[in-house]
Amino acid sequence: MNTTRRIQILIGTMTAAAACSVAYAGLGSHQLHPYLALGVLALAAVASRMKVKLPGVNGNMSVNLPFLLTAVASLSTVEAVVVACVSTAVQCWPRKGTKVNSQQMTFNISMMAFATCLASLVYHAQSLQAMSWYSTTVSLIVATATLFLGQTAPVACIVAVSEGKSAGQIWWNVAQLSFPYYVVSVGVTSMVQAVSSHLGWELALAVFPVMYGIHRSYSLYFGKMAEAARSEVLVRAAGVGA
Repeated sequence: MNTTRRIQILIGTMTAAAACSVAYAGLGSHQLHPYLALGVLALAAVASRMKVKLPGVNGNMSVNLPFLLTAVASLSTVEAVVVACVSTAVQCWPRKGTKVNSQQMTFNISMMAFATCLASLVYHAQSLQAMSWYSTTVSLIVATATLFLGQTAPVACIVAVSEGKSAGQIWWNVAQLSFPYYVVSVGVTSMVQAVSSHLGWELALAVFPVMYGIHRSYSLYFGKMAEAARSEVLVRAAGVGA
């Protein structure tokens, strides 16, 4: 089976999984939060354009995760999925002068719909809330872990198929680079939840400047890593030519 065919099967499988999970979530009862949903959606969409190129991996990471986690924790599953899908579409939308990659767009939106849906279902699961050790913090951590695996595993698989590399190694590289960001995002989201319960969700959404600072830090850090790698390549090339 050639690479193109395998990629098409993987995209089709991801799309079907997203459709089934969202349909299942949509059949359940849910309370809508229109104003909060619109606020989170707007900030998630803006933050999704603040992307960071991951070194050594053909992909990038945006800093909209705390807004996605806020959607998972504070909105219905259907609303959280809408926020994830719209912000992912904004993230994947090409810059001026380039064309839309329909396969990439389909895969990424399906992947985020599936991962966000699972994370929301886990967060609001009655079985988890019935546990003696349950707390909103623990529930948020479990939901974040679900979102983490739901995002990184499919990405590792499709990169491995398209580039002919080991999926496990690619996942490990992506996990090492992105795991600290997930940890920070859990902390930021916990603060958002705490502030919103006392001062209202409008003030809690002022976390956007924090995410911009994280974006700048990641950009500078990964930029230095890329520059160091280029310098090493030049030094080796000079040594060979000497």
